[in-house]
Amino acid sequence: MDFLLFLQACLYGLVQGITEWLPISSTGHMCLLDNFAKPAVSDGFWDLFLIVVQLASILAVVILFWRRLWPFTKKKDASEKRATFSLWGRVLVASVPAAILGLAFEDLIEGVLRGNLVIAVALIVLGVGFLFLSRIPTKSHTAENLPLPKAFGIGLFQALALIPGTSRSGSTIFGASLLGVDRVTAAEFSFFMAIPVMAGASGLKLVKFVLDGLSLTTSEILFLLVGCLVSFVVSLFAVRFLMDFVKKHSFAPFGIYRIALGILLVVLIACGVIRA
Repeated sequence: MDFLLFLQACLYGLVQGITEWLPISSTGHMCLLDNFAKPAVSDGFWDLFLIVVQLASILAVVILFWRRLWPFTKKKDASEKRATFSLWGRVLVASVPAAILGLAFEDLIEGVLRGNLVIAVALIVLGVGFLFLSRIPTKSHTAENLPLPKAFGIGLFQALALIPGTSRSGSTIFGASLLGVDRVTAAEFSFFMAIPVMAGASGLKLVKFVLDGLSLTTSEILFLLVGCLVSFVVSLFAVRFLMDFVKKHSFAPFGIYRIALGILLVVLIACGVIRA
């Protein structure tokens, strides 16, 4: 792998690791990179890379929250194990809408709503929404005791992430906040919801690539490993950053950033730099 490919692998891993967990749309940022820094690799490999690099991000969340997510550790007493099972029950309830709607409409949505202009509009619309979240009263929860109707409602918002530019973390955090969930729990639950949804969707696509017999060159394998390693490490810091940030601040700065990024995309489209 030459030095340019190495830098591109690091860049994409960096962007993936940050934008997957902050509510600012990984799709929007990947779109910008694709227009200016996409590596010279085959389309088949590139589709595979975008899937596997997500799995690296998920692994970071699993490691950071391992004690809360794994019920069978010897250090947990009976009540703590019940709390973990309660957490997973809520995560599974919240995963149902995205799973059903994703299987039913993902191809249709990608065919109809795919494009930079859609991403820009989604960035701006949800960004405006984030500016007003601080006005909504919230109640302190934990992910383990989140009411099941609220968990399901957050899952409905997660389905909005099928629209490019909405952001999975953005839609779930926004939905949780609208439903009166405090910022810390909204962020945590968004992380936990990502595990089955992203792992399931990415895993199915990965199996498809394997069954299709996609073969990789040594350079592509190295690109994949570097991108995943960077994404994993950066995800560790991004998750910790967001958890520390929301304890003291509202989500408004993310809203402002989304609006600015959306406007930038609109300007680039209008100037003919990127396609609509």
